[in-house]
Amino acid sequence: MRAWQVTELGEPTAVLRLAETAIPAPAPGQVIVRTLATAANFPDVLMCRGEYQEKPELPFTPGVEVCGEVTALGEGVTGVAVGDRVMGMPIRRHGGFADYAVLPGDLVFPAPPSLDDAEASAFMIAYQTGWFALHKRTQLQPGETLLVHAAAGGVGSAAIQLGKAAGATVIGVVGGPAKAAYAHDLGADLVIDRHTENFVSVVKEFTEGRGADVVYDPVGGDAYNGSTKCIAFEGRILVIGFAGGTIPTAALNHALIKNYSIVGLHWGLYREKNPAALFACHAELDKLVADGAIRPLISERIGLEQVPDALQRLADGKTVGRICYVA
Repeated sequence: MRAWQVTELGEPTAVLRLAETAIPAPAPGQVIVRTLATAANFPDVLMCRGEYQEKPELPFTPGVEVCGEVTALGEGVTGVAVGDRVMGMPIRRHGGFADYAVLPGDLVFPAPPSLDDAEASAFMIAYQTGWFALHKRTQLQPGETLLVHAAAGGVGSAAIQLGKAAGATVIGVVGGPAKAAYAHDLGADLVIDRHTENFVSVVKEFTEGRGADVVYDPVGGDAYNGSTKCIAFEGRILVIGFAGGTIPTAALNHALIKNYSIVGLHWGLYREKNPAALFACHAELDKLVADGAIRPLISERIGLEQVPDALQRLADGKTVGRICYVA
């Protein structure tokens, strides 16, 4: 089979090599899928650089989120059958930028039938992250204002749709007119281009000085620091990640004085601590898909040969929306 492999660490276009390898055989508890589609995610970039919290042994194939057809089951796997169309997160060395991928058998989800392969591949991480962030960690309420940073990115775009589905007013912060148009298409009530506007002052004006009730921050750095200046009384700042490259230092005295909460979310930890919650979340998301409330917007569908370039553009912040490799 064909597989993109990282044999040394660095930028995606510099370290990815297309190799011919054997189709993997399932170990106990594993599922083999024929890859139908794989979404590009920022963790793929971090893995290529060696900066992700999980560091697979070299060589490895990136692609942390796939939709595939089950072709083989390892010993002890139940609840899934050969031929099923599923989605999941591959075992780290056998990712989705290949003809076949290896999934953990206890964390395989049925792909929603109303989503095509590319949409299903871009569904799990972003929408589960958003659902846990907005419903389990901050309890976003109808009528509240949600501020989403990197609103045209993977987790940001899902947060916009989930916020609207929850009855919130959603403000998206993006960088550039193309990303602004994408965030509008996702349903944001207000979109702020951080290249030309100061999001702090715009948020304050839009909310008549009250500020945002919930801030969804996968960026860190200046995005976080600015958010502390426009967070509402009893607001909640969600720390999702640090795609901007800078991990901010929280001023706890400021959180005390302004009476806001700083809430962390490590979605992957639910896989270890409470996997049943992941399946409950998937059931809720399935209902929202069926009702037409949420749906990934795929901006690019690429072939296998285009994967390094796509990941590099993602690394450089030059992508708009979700990019998916489609077999």
